[in-house]
Amino acid sequence: MSRKRVAVLISGRGSNMAALIEAAKDKNYPAEIALVASNRPDAPGLATARAAGIATAIVDHATYGKDRPAFERALQAVLEQHRIDLICLAGFMRLLTPGFVSQWQDRLLNIHPALLPAFKGLDTHKRALAAGAKLHGATVHFVMPEMDSGPIIAQGAVAVRDSDDERTLAGRVLAVEHRIYPLALKLVAEGRVRVVGGRCLIDGVPVPDSASIVPGEPG
Repeated sequence: MSRKRVAVLISGRGSNMAALIEAAKDKNYPAEIALVASNRPDAPGLATARAAGIATAIVDHATYGKDRPAFERALQAVLEQHRIDLICLAGFMRLLTPGFVSQWQDRLLNIHPALLPAFKGLDTHKRALAAGAKLHGATVHFVMPEMDSGPIIAQGAVAVRDSDDERTLAGRVLAVEHRIYPLALKLVAEGRVRVVGGRCLIDGVPVPDSASIVPGEPG
């Protein structure tokens, strides 16, 4: 089976990008990271990708002002140039238009630092602590036009400890992100994920609700 060509879109350091790159070093992994693209020329993750021998591209959103479709046309041209099959968003801090999202339907993945549908948007760890959540975690999902929505591919949970602050909780959730994103991409690249009625089926079985997922950390 030929490996799927994946583009990872970043805006910053790209720690999830690095986790995907590491997973794809295994020749049996069904996807290769063929491109890392950023909307910010100064994104530190670009240097990480270059050091790993991966092609990089910069599509600076500032060049296009408020013309989001023009920015996305430029991005699409780069993706086509590199013959990309799947896109993984990894800290990509730009909202994508419905037109772009529909172009990549069921081929565009995102990771969010919360157990969706809880805590969409920013400051997820702070909000989880303020809400007294007992479980927190991360979600990989297909992207839909509505922010932090879309069929869930994988989730991983951590218990919220009484001693937690934003920093400690974020650190444990990030470790979960680094495990579940490569797993989710593997499942999608192998063709094992189908979306039926707005929900992901893996090998024909619905992804379980977050309340029944296996904890994402030992102990």
